[in-house]
Amino acid sequence: MSEETQLRPNTTQISGVGYNSAETIVATENRSQPITLPEMVAAQAAATPDATALVAGAEGLSYAELDRRSNRLARYLASVGVGPDQLVGLCMERSPAMVVASLAILKAGGAYVPLEVSLPTDRLDFILRDAEPRVVVTTDGLTAKLPSGDWCVVDLNRQAAEIATFSCEPVECPATAENLAYVIYTSGSTGQPKGVEITHRGLANLVSWHVRAFDVTRNDRASHQAALGFDAAVWETWPYLAAGASIHIPPESCRTSPEAMRDWLLMQQITIMFLPTPLAERMILLKWPNQTALRILLTGADTLHHRPSPDLPFALVNNYGPTECTVVATSGTVAPRDAASPYSSNQYSSDQSTNQLPSIGCPIDNTQIYIVNEEMQQVPPGTVGELCVAGAGLARGYHKRVDLTLQKFVPNPFHSKHSENGNSRSWDRLYRTGDLARLLPNGEIEFMGRLDEQIKIRGFRIEPGEVIGVLNEHPDVQASTVVARESRGREKSLVAYVVLAPAAALSSNTLRAHLMKRLPDYMVPAAFVRVEALPVTANGKVDRAALPAPCDDNRLGEDNFVAPSGPVQERLAVILASLLHVERIGANDNFFLLGGHSLLGTQLIARVSQTFGVELPLLQLFDHPTLAEMSDAIETLILAKLETESAGDAHRLHAD
Repeated sequence: MSEETQLRPNTTQISGVGYNSAETIVATENRSQPITLPEMVAAQAAATPDATALVAGAEGLSYAELDRRSNRLARYLASVGVGPDQLVGLCMERSPAMVVASLAILKAGGAYVPLEVSLPTDRLDFILRDAEPRVVVTTDGLTAKLPSGDWCVVDLNRQAAEIATFSCEPVECPATAENLAYVIYTSGSTGQPKGVEITHRGLANLVSWHVRAFDVTRNDRASHQAALGFDAAVWETWPYLAAGASIHIPPESCRTSPEAMRDWLLMQQITIMFLPTPLAERMILLKWPNQTALRILLTGADTLHHRPSPDLPFALVNNYGPTECTVVATSGTVAPRDAASPYSSNQYSSDQSTNQLPSIGCPIDNTQIYIVNEEMQQVPPGTVGELCVAGAGLARGYHKRVDLTLQKFVPNPFHSKHSENGNSRSWDRLYRTGDLARLLPNGEIEFMGRLDEQIKIRGFRIEPGEVIGVLNEHPDVQASTVVARESRGREKSLVAYVVLAPAAALSSNTLRAHLMKRLPDYMVPAAFVRVEALPVTANGKVDRAALPAPCDDNRLGEDNFVAPSGPVQERLAVILASLLHVERIGANDNFFLLGGHSLLGTQLIARVSQTFGVELPLLQLFDHPTLAEMSDAIETLILAKLETESAGDAHRLHAD
């Protein structure tokens, strides 16, 4: 059933699949995973010990050193009780040391639980108490951020001497294919995050498919851009170390800037990299040299709206996969847009025009996709239904959530049919993604949105129920709902609609402060709209289509609004209002609290450069996020520029 999707000559070939008209099944052939990930990496360390494994700035780590350091730490972790199916919290910055620690946890047989250092303390506290890890691995600077609990804290800095006493000889990993490799917490519809349990079988399947599909070799140089809590970080690490390639970690200063990221990857001669969809879309619109080491740009985590130019010197590969399916379930190369049409269209057509929205490709190895109706019956090609996934990548379930696991991971009603067709693997479970999709005539899958209200913002999966639950805890909020609204520039942002208690006078910044105590910044709405009552449909559900668009008349105001003053503030306010799609900006308004983010920040910096003739560093935007603070920074840069020019003029006059 498999067929080849042709890529441009400077890229690898990616196996696709056909369409079985008899059963409406999209599937791939079986491939086995005989060894666990730690064994794969150890094999590379034995084969090429001096080869570079990890690079971050001036710091480099060979495969031999990666193996030795992870062996020592694995033995230490085992000595404090880490073993198969035991969870280990991992709270570290992106660095070679973080990769060493995660590999050591796997070698000890444990499963790592990423703990994002940027998360609010309350959320970290919930994850830790729900996961109940035996150990939390961290570093000296982050220990104070961790809540106290019954777990043992291993500080890699303070306990370095003790860890160094353990042997660095090879470790025999006690985990099997069915043991847990990692648990990632995602937003939960019940108001609390839920932990997704991924096994070594799923991880090994992802690794073996990736290495084969993208022809990864020891000559490849891959990037590691994603945050630890984003499951793309799994994908950016283990396939490359299993294949003997080198991983390069970009500096923080360029992670969210397309231009800076392009310059960095060109300088580092990166051959394959992943970027979340919004950043990847901007990357493919940049100017690129005709020859580049980069051969594949992987993207995913949100709907891809644009196709690459025919002149792009590398392949763009779109990927889809919930965390519950071990990062990737489908993958496909995006055909270039027609030269005459610079923008893609969302109009479906049977001839698969390269101007329609890109598909999410075809299933990866050992994976089946079923598109079903409400009765769990497969729908005909071209018909929209719920996308369900079966195969080796399925998670074990949700940590300590048997009810939710049984609800989302259901018996596979198509298992016997598939077995009768000669496939020997048991596909006895289906994961109901809640995503809508349809099968295209060429066997690829088109993503059509969400069955429920789940939202994706900048690649982060958000359950509105979690945000609503925290909103409703405020004593002045009687009821609320949260939706995603798309701006004119196709940027999505969260909007909260609130019904206030009688006589309540609540400001938007008060609500933001309330939410930010419990939620990460990407889950805090950009706008708060006051409504007298939430509109409902005939069956009593909130009628989201009837909710008004945010405007000055219905937005909750800020405390003590201060109008912009002076030419710099006034001109900057116009720029910010245009970028954020709001009608007015106050001097004390915070760019990020109004829905700004790193990608919009790079656009803001470009407009500041065009308007004022100075370059506002991205770090200054983070450090000075209000209109008044940004204006002060811009004025300082303008004065410095004028002083430099005046000094230059004086020097020239003196020389004359």
